[in-house]
Amino acid sequence: MKKTLISAALAVSVVGMVGCGEPEKVGIDPKIYTDSLFAVMKADRTNYTKLVVARLGPGGSNVVKPDEHWEEYENGTLLPAQMFRAGAEAVAELTDDFTYSLQSIWPINKQNAPKTPVEKAGLEYIAANPGDNYYGEETLGDTTYFTAVYPDVAVSEACTSCHNEHKDSPKDDFALGEVMGGVVIRVPLN
Repeated sequence: MKKTLISAALAVSVVGMVGCGEPEKVGIDPKIYTDSLFAVMKADRTNYTKLVVARLGPGGSNVVKPDEHWEEYENGTLLPAQMFRAGAEAVAELTDDFTYSLQSIWPINKQNAPKTPVEKAGLEYIAANPGDNYYGEETLGDTTYFTAVYPDVAVSEACTSCHNEHKDSPKDDFALGEVMGGVVIRVPLN
């Protein structure tokens, strides 16, 4: 059973007086909600990449080896994108108040390609407009969503070398500080 932990923490309602003294619940704006979620995700992803993976280097160490096939090694650990996906999957088990994923218009793993027109438009927009975010609405099934796309930037040489040298990478000239993909956060509006 999914819990609404995030809505309790972030989407705290404010009670105000309207008209004839009737209380009105006003929730947090979806843009503020997704911007706040992204800030946490970006900090965690950047810190994991810089403080763990980059320090271990491409070959890893005798103690821990970051690798795409980490489960095959006794001392393997997830790459930053895999850690991000693991977090998204764990959050999905706790709440349905939002979802998030790491996607790219140049995905190494095809499951990280955009699946909806809004995802594709957002990823193309942030790639063409470094530093900007993309916000839109989309209806999937019977639910309308606020969908936000944030740039995922190469924060370490570990990012660029892994992507540039990977046999399945459709792009092999990423540079430090460049947009490599995006974080897609989706919040149901109805």
